[in-house]
Amino acid sequence: MPLVLSEEQQMLQETARGFAEEKSPISELRRLRDEDLPDGFHRDLWAQMAELGLAGVLVPEEHGGSGFGYVGAGLIAQELGRTLAASPYVATSLMAATALTQFGSDDQKATHLPKIAAGETVFAVAADEARKHTPNQVSMKAERSGNGFKLTGEKAFVAEGFAADQLIVAARTAGADDDKEGITLFLVDALKADKERLQTIDNRGFARIKLDGVEVDGDAVLGQVDQGLSALETILNVGRAGLASEMVGSSEAVFDMTLDYLKQRKQFGTEIGRFQALQHRAAHLYTELEMAKAVAHQALDELENNLDGAAASVSLAKAKVSQVARLAANEGVQMHGGIGMTDEYDVGFFMKRVRVAGELFGDQDYHMNRLAEVMGY
Repeated sequence: MPLVLSEEQQMLQETARGFAEEKSPISELRRLRDEDLPDGFHRDLWAQMAELGLAGVLVPEEHGGSGFGYVGAGLIAQELGRTLAASPYVATSLMAATALTQFGSDDQKATHLPKIAAGETVFAVAADEARKHTPNQVSMKAERSGNGFKLTGEKAFVAEGFAADQLIVAARTAGADDDKEGITLFLVDALKADKERLQTIDNRGFARIKLDGVEVDGDAVLGQVDQGLSALETILNVGRAGLASEMVGSSEAVFDMTLDYLKQRKQFGTEIGRFQALQHRAAHLYTELEMAKAVAHQALDELENNLDGAAASVSLAKAKVSQVARLAANEGVQMHGGIGMTDEYDVGFFMKRVRVAGELFGDQDYHMNRLAEVMGY
């Protein structure tokens, strides 16, 4: 697996980095928090991302996107993570675009993919119902009704759920709540759902979604009836890899700002970066970051070349990067000393975001166990 980026990928990464640094620095996240926007992001930023072609990175060219691929998509996520740029990028540009491209009908693709590329719509994937990530635990019912289905149930902790215009909903059309068979994916207009905004420490737009007898026709089915779990896992894998890339960017940013602080802060007449104990901690974090970048890139490369068989690489990336991102944030706060816990310094924002991103779509323990199962242990 090549870890060297192509010229086009480097240009894409530079474009995304310049955009994130100019249009969405950490000061924008502070403004987002202080304004307490319910969507969890600024709509004008999403529109500007679409104008640059970043929103349609996985949308095929015939539907208005660039079809740049998963490695390119991950590079964008990494740069957004460096400044904690809040947007529906992972849920919409990665997960929804994959869902529609891989499993959507021609009509579904023609209806929704151009809107994703143009930044005109926000998608959310409503999968989990319990406190922890268990995608095959689905109790939301989808009962036959006329030429379609009637959906009833609740979804918890839906990323971008409060801002969503469209929902990709996993509902049970057959079997018991924990069966792997009998799950079907549906496209649901978010206006038909009851949304409860959830306050999270990273100030993003999570929601609890309730569907109370919401009727959809047969054309709303995404993929095949009763066979939706494999499609859902593919969609989730793309989201997991995107979050891993985002956390790599966040970890790099924390590392860089911590190094700068070590070079500037003085104690006993010398820079604290000269203290051997802190040098050892910084060196250890650097090596961990290099491993995190490698496994995150591997997951993206695997999605590019073997979308249906990328589970092991994705779980390895999500588990390892979650662990490294938490280490980076903790070390950043610790090496900043007491001021690291104050609102004056940006490092605390990274600690909050990586905590949430690490839990979303499966935490470190979930993915270590999943990796073992995929490998046959």
